[in-house]
Amino acid sequence: MNSEPLINYLLQFGSLNQQQIDLINASLTVRNYKADAYFLKAGQVSREIGFIIKGVVRVCYYDNEGNEITRYFIDENNFLVDIESYNAGIPSIGYVQAVTDCEMLILSKQAMENLSNTIIVWDSIVHKMIAKGLSEKVARISLMFPKDATERYLFFLEKFPNLANRVPLQYIASYIGITKHSLSRIRKSIR
Repeated sequence: MNSEPLINYLLQFGSLNQQQIDLINASLTVRNYKADAYFLKAGQVSREIGFIIKGVVRVCYYDNEGNEITRYFIDENNFLVDIESYNAGIPSIGYVQAVTDCEMLILSKQAMENLSNTIIVWDSIVHKMIAKGLSEKVARISLMFPKDATERYLFFLEKFPNLANRVPLQYIASYIGITKHSLSRIRKSIR
């Protein structure tokens, strides 16, 4: 198991000694997902946190008319959790789906509690990671929607250049709030 990317990520938010790193490594399990498989489905309670070693996932939901809406994408070296479902123990209202084949490191809720009880700085590291994640999420959302469709697509290409060729067009279209047909027209016009 290659946990180095996860450990390097954690070290951005606080110091860990080798004994603490060993404890974290002992708490991890590796899981692989094929493209289109679900990490979490609506109605399930989130009881795990994933860290993506390889691949891309998307967070999506269905609107009142049954349309599938992609909220955002998560790629390598990022954590993955439905934080509301995980913290409150309530069913998720969205889906977390692998867009490509994925390899993840998994921390169960029990493992997180054990780390919290054992590693003094763990809660501080987790709070800093959550704050960073929420701030990035707000920035992504607020920058996307005052723009027209072409500007949103160009923004997507600028902010997520490594996703554009890895994610199906219908997911990108859904993410920027347009139809796949409209996205095809935009892509032709900017070439």
